[in-house]
Amino acid sequence: MVVGDISTGTDVLVIGAGPGGYVAAIRAGQLDLDVTLVEKDAYGGTCLNYGCIPSKAMITASDLAHEAGNAEEMGIYADPEVEMPELVEWKDGVVDQLTGGVEKLAKANGVSLMEGRAEFADEGKARVVHGGEGQGSETVEFEHAIVSTGSRPIEVPGFDFGDDPVLDSRQALAMDEVPESLVIVGAGYIGMELAGVFAKLGTDVTVVEMLDSVLPTYEDDLARPVKKRADELGIDFHFGQAASGWEEAGDGITVTTEDEDGDVSEFGAEKVLVAVGREPVTDTLGLENVGIEPNEDGFIETDDRARTEKDDIFAIGDVAGEPMLAHKASAEGQVAAEVIAGEPSALDQQAVPAAVFTDPEIGTVGLTEAEAEDDGFEPVVGQFPFNASGRALTTGHAEGFVRIVADEPSGFVLGAQIVGPEASELVAELGFAIEMGATLEDVASTIHTHPTLSEAVMEAAENALGHAIHTLNR
Repeated sequence: MVVGDISTGTDVLVIGAGPGGYVAAIRAGQLDLDVTLVEKDAYGGTCLNYGCIPSKAMITASDLAHEAGNAEEMGIYADPEVEMPELVEWKDGVVDQLTGGVEKLAKANGVSLMEGRAEFADEGKARVVHGGEGQGSETVEFEHAIVSTGSRPIEVPGFDFGDDPVLDSRQALAMDEVPESLVIVGAGYIGMELAGVFAKLGTDVTVVEMLDSVLPTYEDDLARPVKKRADELGIDFHFGQAASGWEEAGDGITVTTEDEDGDVSEFGAEKVLVAVGREPVTDTLGLENVGIEPNEDGFIETDDRARTEKDDIFAIGDVAGEPMLAHKASAEGQVAAEVIAGEPSALDQQAVPAAVFTDPEIGTVGLTEAEAEDDGFEPVVGQFPFNASGRALTTGHAEGFVRIVADEPSGFVLGAQIVGPEASELVAELGFAIEMGATLEDVASTIHTHPTLSEAVMEAAENALGHAIHTLNR
């Protein structure tokens, strides 16, 4: 048979093996469906290989180095030395362990793995182009397909990721040397997380942002402690500045920006990291061949069962729209697999948490007070500051607070916003409260271990009820 004329068939074709795709494939395998999972780059997708996991590894390492060298108030004196190649090797080891685990789990659940780039050729057919010279392609016929091709960094005009001094987040996390200076374009969650990493590793960091604040999609009182901490780390911010270009200058580069009045500013650095957001990868799929048209932002529109306008094609994860979060992709992947198998499954978008792994962390879930009002609720809010938490004080990180939003007449928990230590972990309790229909009374009457950070959740609920013990009541 001539290479390229091979044809195979499958019940479910999953395109993309990120946290949405591999979860969908494994769940479909568990449901006794014949599954083929296609990946063109690396199993685990951007999250495991180039995003969530490596960035959190680097955050942990930089936090450890910084805290060890700045603990004099605890009577601890140290001068840590960071060997960047060894740090990157450790980070890569964590990634390899997880991605290897994905392959083993997929195979153990009967999933057929196929390397290559998949594109739709016709109704019920996809063409998989294999990498490498002479590898050819093959046709896969499917009963159902799940699109999980993820997203990629948005390029800013004048900043080509192929140019050596210009970095995307993936390239920044792979550097084997700490740059002496770095300009970061964008003060969203990626820019702020990496600004903290490099500042703690000793880099002189400058952040330029078009808008007028850090983390502009979050409420001001959540972003404010993050900005304050960044200022303490020596990060230099310039707001209202749009990056317009760069040029080589001496041993480094000069980044130019422009404000709304047309005034130009220049910032010198060794490298520039562009972190202005991500866009869905839908332009390589041949969607026109199956009658699917992405919306004006490039996303594939779906319903609460992850179905597109075509009954046999599903879309999950970043390609299916905001929020572009790995755990949301995984949840959608399970739903898609279960719906294909005939199970009664659907998504509950209200309970999707989000986290920013800055210093301090931010964790949110459900509705804000303003959103609750807009939805017709009568919100009541309870808040507890970490500077009144014994456990927070013993960690040396007592900035921020836990806030709970509930419906006053019924007491049902509607949402929560946390900024402070371990916010990404603490928000899970309140996501669970929303999911199970818990009330303020349920949260407040649950005995929490002392001394722990989670007591702040209990106290915030008590504050909303008017009987918090360790803070003044509203």
